[in-house]
Amino acid sequence: MTEPTPAATSALTSTQTAVCVDFGSTWTKALHVDLATGDLLGTASSPTRLPPEADIMTAYDDCLAVLAEQDARAATAATFACSSAGGGLRIAVVGNEELVTAEAGRRVALTSGGRVVAVVGRAAEDALDRVLDATDPDLVLLTGGTDGGNSEILLTAARDLAELAANGVWRGPVVVAGNVAARTEVAEILAGVPHVHADNVVPRIGELAPHSARAAVREAFLAHVIGGKQLSARPEFLDMVVGPTPDVVLTGVELLARLVGDVVVVDIGGATTDVHSVVQPDPEEAGLHQEVVAVTAATRTVEGDLGMRWSAPSTVESARLKELADAARRRHDTPGWLPTSEAERADETRIAHAAAEIALRRHAGRARAMMEPPVGAARPGKVIERSGVDLRRVRLVIGSGGVLRHGGPRLVERVLTWDAAGGWLLPEAPTVRIDGDYVLAAIGLLAPTHPDAARRLARRLAPAPVASSS
Repeated sequence: MTEPTPAATSALTSTQTAVCVDFGSTWTKALHVDLATGDLLGTASSPTRLPPEADIMTAYDDCLAVLAEQDARAATAATFACSSAGGGLRIAVVGNEELVTAEAGRRVALTSGGRVVAVVGRAAEDALDRVLDATDPDLVLLTGGTDGGNSEILLTAARDLAELAANGVWRGPVVVAGNVAARTEVAEILAGVPHVHADNVVPRIGELAPHSARAAVREAFLAHVIGGKQLSARPEFLDMVVGPTPDVVLTGVELLARLVGDVVVVDIGGATTDVHSVVQPDPEEAGLHQEVVAVTAATRTVEGDLGMRWSAPSTVESARLKELADAARRRHDTPGWLPTSEAERADETRIAHAAAEIALRRHAGRARAMMEPPVGAARPGKVIERSGVDLRRVRLVIGSGGVLRHGGPRLVERVLTWDAAGGWLLPEAPTVRIDGDYVLAAIGLLAPTHPDAARRLARRLAPAPVASSS
């Protein structure tokens, strides 16, 4: 998150409680937290309404009124917020090659809280103008070249973006996270386009450095995207939002992982199913294969075709559940519809299970053994090829999303179960918890300025008591 000023930090530290708000695409959720103890003092939610129907802060006002009834301190508490309303953060990644710098940019964009709407490999001379026009991103993440390497494709892409901005095809902003040796030239080219510079996401082949670019994406999101969406006419909205919701949630997952070890979060929404994981690589297996783009502990994937309402038809299609086609269409056509009969609830469970299992499989991938001769050896050796994140030893799986929060223990048990046959690297014996109070976003919101409160709040999701020194 953006570092607060010393004065702001002092003021925030003196505050006894905080209100943490998540402006979602459908619902706005708010939590009131005691900063000394990490206790949850109250929760509230309200339908998110956007202009021209209403100012997005209307939902915040509704939530704050409920929280203040529960505890009067909420009315004067410090407020921290994240947002995925208005379509969230749409990112187009532009890089040298789809399998190297563009792929690295895609991973960084996902962990930065964005939905990747396009990946453009400039080495293949993709038509950048047509891609940006068709996908309408909020932000372009420009990558390319290792530090000190060839910078020509990076510079060419910057010129193309500047020309598109000058012609009104696309106006920015741009986060530049490529060859740092070309930074001065890129800055000159993009002088008329809003842009932010970050360290190279691929400083060397086989290395991925996401943190600087992730911070720059947040900076651009706050400076250009939140205000540009014109979700509110009230200046306090811009003041309270500190980042996109998925980025804030991943920050919360990272903090939780420092307390309990490896963690996976499965968030089943109406339009997408997101999987966040923080899994430390196994050092004993690190030498079995070499990635062109290195893996990192924190990973996020967004499955735009898996969900409970808008994406229900593609969910049942992906799961080959033809008998649920009519049920899925009903959910797509009427997103506010809720099941009332046992048969309808059974259909809801099957769709949710399909979304969770498919999303986890795509996130984890599978392993297969290949025979390959090691260097200097006369006989072939076994090399393990993987296509995702190995989740088998994950200790904690957290479920999120309305279907899990409101479905009850029996539904959760049926939804968060999976079949690993076929080599899928899925959790083998995890503890399953449900984030019933939306605390992951609050943990991420509080982590930068109130880490002790964030850690205490995170213990609500821990599978067992965690020592306070963790």
